[in-house]
Amino acid sequence: MNDPRGLFGALAFLTAVGMTGAALAASAAEAPVPERLTACVACHGAGTSATEGVPSLGAQPADYVVTQLFQFREKQREAAPMNDIAAGFSDDDLKAYAEAVATLPAPTWSGAAPDDALKARAQAIIGKHQCTSCHGADLAGHDAIPRIRAQREEYLAKALAAYKSNARPGYDPAMNEVAQELKDDEIRDLAAYIARL
Repeated sequence: MNDPRGLFGALAFLTAVGMTGAALAASAAEAPVPERLTACVACHGAGTSATEGVPSLGAQPADYVVTQLFQFREKQREAAPMNDIAAGFSDDDLKAYAEAVATLPAPTWSGAAPDDALKARAQAIIGKHQCTSCHGADLAGHDAIPRIRAQREEYLAKALAAYKSNARPGYDPAMNEVAQELKDDEIRDLAAYIARL
């Protein structure tokens, strides 16, 4: 959700159905939660995203989702079309969406497991930067910390690069601080490994 270039698939979908972000926000604000999730699932998938650059939302902690939606609504985080979609949401809407998203099934990886060399490199990086101390031993997130396990590889890589460059401000500076020390090859290894869990 943080990289407009990676959301061309989402924008194409919205164009195809003939709805602008503002129109989607207006109709979603009046719809019950299941109908709201229909629009989310169209781009993000029903747990696992099949769209390049668009993150999987399945099993994301509700506290994390409500914070991200708040940041989109307040334009603290810029990402088309999410800013337009969230613009008309009340605080109750944010909570309802977040609670509904948290019920989606966790994303799954359907390809081959990471090879031993990638696993060793990535686990060393995870240990060095203590990723599990926030994201959990299984990287499934909790409370306001996102699930990163089985997230889309290119999305993870772009998010880490954006944290490193400070193009993506976190609501907490921890990710920006950790990412400063990551080398480009470490970002690639982390993204490839975590996506395959």
